[in-house]
Amino acid sequence: QVQLVESGGGLVQAGGSLRLSCTASGSILSINVMGWYRQSPGKQRELVAFPTSGGSINYADSVKGRFTIARDNAKKTVYLQMNSLKPEDTAVYYCNAEARSYSDYRLRDYWGQGTQVTVSS
Repeated sequence: QVQLVESGGGLVQAGGSLRLSCTASGSILSINVMGWYRQSPGKQRELVAFPTSGGSINYADSVKGRFTIARDNAKKTVYLQMNSLKPEDTAVYYCNAEARSYSDYRLRDYWGQGTQVTVSS
């Protein structure tokens, strides 16, 4: 099993910044990629930032130039630096990882439980 735990969410003023973290734990054999999604009430979950197999990062158009993803392989952690936050960024942010565990060698998709980000005007 692989567990993902997000942290760093909270309430922030428009124009401010937050840094989200997601740390993987459990019987991890390897982690292929880690990235971020978000979901607002009444809306579908959308990709925020996710690495591609070519080494580039897919960012949602709405966050380009404001959000940056980074990964620390040694800490099994992925970060999402969010700058110039807007009220429209308010959502639950979910960490997603493709990983293999010792109990299951298949490459599987794992999700965290989410962390709330609220941006006030």
